[in-house]
Amino acid sequence: MLTYSVVAEVRRGEFLESVHHGAVLATGPDGSEKVRIGDVDAPMYPRSSNKPLQALGMLRAGLDLDGPLLALSCASHSGEDMHVEGVRAILASAGLSTDALRCTPGLPIGEAALRAHLANGGGPTPLTMNCSGKHAAMLATCVANGWDAGTYLDPLHPLQTRLRVTVEELAGEKVTATGVDGCGAPLFAIGLRGLARAFGRLASAPEGTLEHRVVRAMNTHPEYVGGTGRDVTRLMRALPGAVAKDGAEGVYALGLPDGSAVALKIADGSQRARPVVMVAALRRLGVDVDADDTLRELATVPVLGHGERVGSVRAAF
Repeated sequence: MLTYSVVAEVRRGEFLESVHHGAVLATGPDGSEKVRIGDVDAPMYPRSSNKPLQALGMLRAGLDLDGPLLALSCASHSGEDMHVEGVRAILASAGLSTDALRCTPGLPIGEAALRAHLANGGGPTPLTMNCSGKHAAMLATCVANGWDAGTYLDPLHPLQTRLRVTVEELAGEKVTATGVDGCGAPLFAIGLRGLARAFGRLASAPEGTLEHRVVRAMNTHPEYVGGTGRDVTRLMRALPGAVAKDGAEGVYALGLPDGSAVALKIADGSQRARPVVMVAALRRLGVDVDADDTLRELATVPVLGHGERVGSVRAAF
């Protein structure tokens, strides 16, 4: 079982109202621990933070994507028009239609995209589900290899066994459990240490490698990884060459070009504490957070009273 410590405080004025527990690991270029809070070796589900690792596995298996469409294959996208059209483009490149998607139907998670979708009479669909880019890439990988596209979510499918091998290689540890993610795809459990190691290896990979191709696509087109206003999009824009991916249940991972990395999980699954804790860890890695407007903004989350900011969520370390 994971052991957690307090990593964020919720203050209304200066009154301590609530706390968030979590586990955090920040490592330097040589893998040395710069921040270690809680149990960083116990297995946990990285959720969508696994997507860049899975995208690398698909490239190794013959997926032919780059640029914004490769970034979209790593996405938990907001469901904006660019995302929906991008998913269609990935499927079309493999001669498939949206009927091939097996991800759980969902509504757009971006507020503006959701309003527009509902106003047009839309409901939950596989296409607008935030993981549809990954699923479209999985299907395209199956077509490229002649694998059965109808069973690509089976953990024993050739695609999924290859993705598991890639996750284990990058993490430097074995997957200890396989579950089912919210989108229906297999989910591989590793520790925060393994997740940080994987992101450090991705971000520091030499130019010309498939690892660098994933990082370049995500950092150059971060709006395809998240969406308008999303913290993961803003974080990569603020950190050239970095790769970052948010995940459900309060998971966040990031790698810097020098091989430094951060992996964290908020115990209660809260999303509001993720960016706050991430920026605090970056500060401990020597990133000049105060010199960048975006990073300064992400360092706290407003606590509102009568529509006005009356406090903040801030890191506790």
